[in-house]
Amino acid sequence: MLTDPPRSPHVTPSSARPADAPVHDFVAIGLGPFNLGLACLTAPIPELDGVFLDDKPEFNWHPGMMLDDSTLQTPFLSDLVTLADPTSPFSFLNYLKESGRLYSFYIRESFYPLRAEFSDYCAWAADRLGETVRFGHRVTTVEYDESDGLYTVHAEQLPGGEHRTFRTRKLVLGTGTPPYLPEPCQNLGGDLIHNSRYLEHKEALQRKKSITLVGSGQSAAEIYYDLLQDIDRYDYSLTWLTRSPRFFPLEYTKLTLEMTSPEYVDYFHSLPPDTRDSLVASQKNLYKGINSELIDAIFDLLYQKNRRSPCPTRLMTNTALTDASYDESSGTYTLGLRQEEQKRDFGLTTEGLVLATGYRYQRPAFLDPIADRIEWDARGRFDVRRDYSVDTTGRQIYVQNAELHTHGFVAPDLGMAAYRNSCIIRELLGREVYPIEKSIAFQEFSAPTDETSGSHRAPAATDPSDLEAAL
Repeated sequence: MLTDPPRSPHVTPSSARPADAPVHDFVAIGLGPFNLGLACLTAPIPELDGVFLDDKPEFNWHPGMMLDDSTLQTPFLSDLVTLADPTSPFSFLNYLKESGRLYSFYIRESFYPLRAEFSDYCAWAADRLGETVRFGHRVTTVEYDESDGLYTVHAEQLPGGEHRTFRTRKLVLGTGTPPYLPEPCQNLGGDLIHNSRYLEHKEALQRKKSITLVGSGQSAAEIYYDLLQDIDRYDYSLTWLTRSPRFFPLEYTKLTLEMTSPEYVDYFHSLPPDTRDSLVASQKNLYKGINSELIDAIFDLLYQKNRRSPCPTRLMTNTALTDASYDESSGTYTLGLRQEEQKRDFGLTTEGLVLATGYRYQRPAFLDPIADRIEWDARGRFDVRRDYSVDTTGRQIYVQNAELHTHGFVAPDLGMAAYRNSCIIRELLGREVYPIEKSIAFQEFSAPTDETSGSHRAPAATDPSDLEAAL
């Protein structure tokens, strides 16, 4: 049964609104690549005064998955700024130049940066932003004052917990998507790990006699490949379970990539909510698939490992996790599994359990006092407008990567981040600073309207005299 988000009155303690506190044009909460890109793009705009808050002590992007050879799944042009402003000093190429590595990257001849390299680039950009970026600030609550039309953002400055307040006209929410654990594994106990913490627990994991990996995307594939390389050295058995019917490659053909376009976002946003939800569920291979080169590398490694004797590893498709229990005395997990096409149930016991089960957006609790200023859909999610606003006025609160259900699979795509930030900056400022592409695709996603149905007809005949005059 669906329930409405909590509603709270607009009550703001006067002590939280010091008269001399500066009023910012906007406060951005959360500092992943998306809001960091917004910080870089707004830095050279003198008319915009923004501050960016994050509870981490410094920029650190998915540290648990920084495997040495892992690369981004998007080209380097999908950095923080380039697709909005190729001249920006915050570009990835400028980072390489200042780091003395531009020629090495050029000789490497790959469009895809190492994931660790991209994280270092983001940290470099954050360091250049100065006081605009405030790490170590955990936002605790946000309130709204009807009398002056301002939001007050309350935060604890870590590690001491000193109270800080920021007054602002507008908000940009970029709090990210926390790790998701399947329901059978929530509060399960033991030392199971989500893939976001893989590297910090890898050494302990490899001391176990058996390891089971659950998941189907790029992170699962990277971890499986990493563990498979060491399987002889540590002598563990390794099982990879996926509910998907096969190990889907990320679809990366050029006409498919045209779906990461303003036109497709327009089209997707115009669809009924139920249709959008169905589409998102069917499009996982467009944004959650595995790099095809990695799939091939896994097969080649399996071929090598099995050349002399069977390698103690299993890859099981169509297998859903339905139940799980933990036995503290033996230190083992018992997983209840179901082969979904055969409708057959079976079990598996393992010492190590890695859940590469992705991330899901959660509405931050600090929004509770202003929940009645936000538009919600029938399922209690943000009802995000095309311009990325979610507040009842349509001009005050914007979201980053919380619009998968309204804008489609491009929401978490780094390649569309600069476009979204350009749109948000236009709304914050009331004018277009960075040119926003309206049409980039060769294909059409919507049925033609009366105005467009004849747009591709041959032009009317030209009078020869008109042609001669033109020449």
